Amino acid sequence: MLHTMSTTVEAASERSAAEVNEEIRALWRRSGGTLTTEQREVYQRLVMEWATAAPHSDTAA
Repeated sequence: MLHTMSTTVEAASERSAAEVNEEIRALWRRSGGTLTTEQREVYQRLVMEWATAAPHSDTAA
């Protein structure tokens, strides 16, 4: 039986921030600029994944 959990922290380590960002952009293009409740949940998950994958600068002045 396949585990059908959607993308989680595991996927964040496998995909680059650029890849996740492109998925976010595609979601917005498909939605026509207005997200449904389900799309909003996907968007929020993608943003969290992107934040995990994005490089962080620890050199704040």
